[in-house]
Amino acid sequence: MNRNKPKYFLIALFLFGAVEISFADTDSEIRDLELQKEKLNADLEKMSRQMQSTDSLIRENQKRYEVLEKRYRDDLSHRASEIDTLNIKIKSLADSLQQERRKQGAFKNQLENTQSKRKNINGELASFCRALETQILTGIPWDQESRLERVRALLRDVETGNAIEEEAFARLKSMIGEEIRFGDEVVLINAPVTRKDGEVINARILRIGNQWMVYADENNLNFGALNRREENGNIIYEWNETPDLKERNAIKFAIDVKMARKAPQMVILPLSVSIHGKETK
Repeated sequence: MNRNKPKYFLIALFLFGAVEISFADTDSEIRDLELQKEKLNADLEKMSRQMQSTDSLIRENQKRYEVLEKRYRDDLSHRASEIDTLNIKIKSLADSLQQERRKQGAFKNQLENTQSKRKNINGELASFCRALETQILTGIPWDQESRLERVRALLRDVETGNAIEEEAFARLKSMIGEEIRFGDEVVLINAPVTRKDGEVINARILRIGNQWMVYADENNLNFGALNRREENGNIIYEWNETPDLKERNAIKFAIDVKMARKAPQMVILPLSVSIHGKETK
């Protein structure tokens, strides 16, 4: 019995040592687990803080999103209101522009009509000028060049547009008035007259309108009456230098009355000494 005690004692020591080793490993494992637990707790706390921070960011972002969304809706509504206002203004401007275009079109048509009328008036004025020119050319040769020059100057101004219609009409009216007075007035002038034989005499020339033009020299020896005739389509004026006694007396009497040598009275000239030179019964 006693010899076996050391053996058992050694076994017990071994077992005790094994137990102690086992306890030591367990303690180490426990400490490791506790460290892991602490680390996990720290990680959980960190994750919790991160989640709280994330939740806070989410809430801030949500608020920011809501603010931005409200701003967007407000801005969208404001833009829509501005667009509606602009559309109204654009429509108003388009209507005004269309109205202005209609006015311009009407004004253009009116202007074209006015220009057409003025063109027609210019044509009529030119026709009147040519007719007056023809009348002067075929009329008695009294101050003919100056009368023609006035008419031709007006015709040039009308055809070149240098005279507006109102001015041209006033000038034409004045010239027609002058021609009317020319046809009504009685004029006596002293001027040289060249007879058919080439003799130049000092004569008293009496013009009664555009119907009579006669002359007599200072000694009442030479008489003449202007006659009009047509030859080959041309109008020719020439002096009848051989009036008969009745015609001479009528010419002399008419000149004396105009010169106040005779009392004012009605003078009757024979038609034979008129421009047309024909006696009527």
